[in-house]
Amino acid sequence: MYTLDWIVIGVFALVLVAIVVWVFKQKQRTSGDYFLAGRDATWLAIGASIFASNIGSEHLIGLAGAGASSGMAMAHWEIQGWMVLILGWVFVPFYSRSMVYTMPEFLERRYNKESRTILSLISLVSYVLTKVAVTVYAGGLVFKEVFGIQEIWGIDFFWIAAIGLVLITALYTVVGGMKSVLYTSVLQTPILLLGSLIILILGLKAVGGWDQVLEACRAVPVNDYGDKMTNLIRNNGDPQYPWLGVLIGSSIIGFWYWCTDQYIVQRVLSGKDEKQARRGAIFGAYLKLTPVFLFLIPGMIAFALMKNGVVVNGEVFHFSVADAAFPTLVTRLLPAGIKGLVVCGILAALMSSLASLFNSSSMLFTIDFYKRFKPAASEKTLLYVGRIATVVIVIFGILWIPVMKSVGSVLYNYLQDVQSVLSPGIAAAFLLGILSKKITPKGGMWGVIAGFVIGIIRLSAKVFYSSEAGLAAGDSWFKYLFYDVNWLFFCGGMFLTCILIIIMVSFFTAPAHPDHIKGLTFGSISPEQRAISRASWNKWDVIHSAIILGITVLFYTYFW
Repeated sequence: MYTLDWIVIGVFALVLVAIVVWVFKQKQRTSGDYFLAGRDATWLAIGASIFASNIGSEHLIGLAGAGASSGMAMAHWEIQGWMVLILGWVFVPFYSRSMVYTMPEFLERRYNKESRTILSLISLVSYVLTKVAVTVYAGGLVFKEVFGIQEIWGIDFFWIAAIGLVLITALYTVVGGMKSVLYTSVLQTPILLLGSLIILILGLKAVGGWDQVLEACRAVPVNDYGDKMTNLIRNNGDPQYPWLGVLIGSSIIGFWYWCTDQYIVQRVLSGKDEKQARRGAIFGAYLKLTPVFLFLIPGMIAFALMKNGVVVNGEVFHFSVADAAFPTLVTRLLPAGIKGLVVCGILAALMSSLASLFNSSSMLFTIDFYKRFKPAASEKTLLYVGRIATVVIVIFGILWIPVMKSVGSVLYNYLQDVQSVLSPGIAAAFLLGILSKKITPKGGMWGVIAGFVIGIIRLSAKVFYSSEAGLAAGDSWFKYLFYDVNWLFFCGGMFLTCILIIIMVSFFTAPAHPDHIKGLTFGSISPEQRAISRASWNKWDVIHSAIILGITVLFYTYFW
């Protein structure tokens, strides 16, 4: 790092502080102001926040590392702008009409209060133990690699970077709430895009062009069926990414994440109206098309640079492990000043992702637990509890870092496993809930419960059969079903099972009262509500959505 790089980082920090101070001066009198920015956000802030919240450590480390180790396999999860369109076109009208603060609250409106409690617990635990902890762990790893500092005052620089990242992000999240998240995202998103684009261009220049990347990656088989790193669609016998399993599993996980997860949906809930929320989702869908090019392909470039023995700045390009691919590109390729800009982009991605997590988690606790048990609590009290909840979540995240540090290289695969068993039950309950008014409250509730129980059994089986005792246990139907079956096929089977459970329970239980679900399902929308939704979009919204779908089709066609 050169002096110019530090100056660039300093300017970025000053602008960030100025935004937070400005937000703090905008008085936040209610919990709606704090958690949903007063429901006054425009499409630009919503779309930027959707993208910036999504781009975290799993992209800076995991996605680039996946590109360097397995090529295009993980692109299915990243070329999902079409899934964000489902959020904007299908779910935004229902969420806007319900005027809820959280996704568990929406489940209570559609089903019952037990569904809300179950989803709140699942979401909070998963946020603290996976998203918060992983982002913090990876943040420390990235900055230790980028800055090239091993220790300061005898302390491992990993800890200084990780805890510093948490404290700085927590400070502006606690102070400014959702409005801080939204407005800092508007600053952070273009910096992240620009910095990653520079890496892509300089990487292609160093390796000798896109053809060199393709040639290097096509020379590496990834399975016994002749598939190469450049293949997006792989043989159904592939042990990790069979094409049918990938298409099913990535769609289920993507639907859960983009359309029902509080972490993402909170961005559109903050919209001024249905039009701004939908257009924010469309803008976010455009931005979601970029991670493949900004992170995964640079990982493939890093692989090609090392495989071809390319000399960069006087040394043969090399990285020790796949997860170090992106940080190594930053340190080896970039000149002074530009490196500082890219570091700002990395910092922006990690901080925005963490800020969104802190805000969403504190909102879930405050609205779905504290307010339910203290319904008479004043708005001032709710604001205070929300800030305290953020601090507590920060502490839990820091305490979990040693566990994440010990997990190390298997972290990314573990996270994908967790999401594949977390999503099916929740996705099934939300999907059937809006599709049919015949789905009963107990049907939806048992669908979420069944998904959670099956998921816990699957994760427990993976832990047991990976141990010495499990290896000696021998084969059985239980081992085959809950351990041997490919994780993506298991995800699809879980989704189908949860759908069947919801339908069967609904057949034998009482439906919700029509007034209770008015406007929350396709069959209960009033003519007035339909008219409001129709007036919220025009031909340009349709055209932009068609462009996003067209780009997705072209991508699949090229890398098939």
